[in-house]
Amino acid sequence: MSLRVARMLAAALPLLLAAGPRSAAGEEDKTAAAVQAGAGWLALVDGGKYAESWSEASEIFRGSVPEARWVELAGATRKPLGKLLARKLTSKTYSTSLPGAPDGEYVVVQYASSFTDKKAAVETVSLMKEKDGRWKVAGYFVR
Repeated sequence: MSLRVARMLAAALPLLLAAGPRSAAGEEDKTAAAVQAGAGWLALVDGGKYAESWSEASEIFRGSVPEARWVELAGATRKPLGKLLARKLTSKTYSTSLPGAPDGEYVVVQYASSFTDKKAAVETVSLMKEKDGRWKVAGYFVR
């Protein structure tokens, strides 16, 4: 994914949080499904399976960065962190729009994570509901 797309999706989190809680009946189920899909995708990244994570990402993700470039970027981002030690879900926010992205269904998930070479990190995973109804990763950012 291009850094621009990742930054746009990650930057949307504060805007989503400022919108406050939502009460739509199905949002909790959608959010839970997105979090589960994101966890599966993160397991691929955690295992160094970057090419597979690219294949399992959303159409927008795959269209924004070629597979070889993603493998390069993911490795350059994750390898210096070392092995994942812990990951704790800290927030999950449902929205139907994000800045710089087409309207649709999105869930932005944040984790407090710890790695062998970076004790405190924040991972942000943005997921979107694809046309086939499946939740797929549209953005990933670590700071």
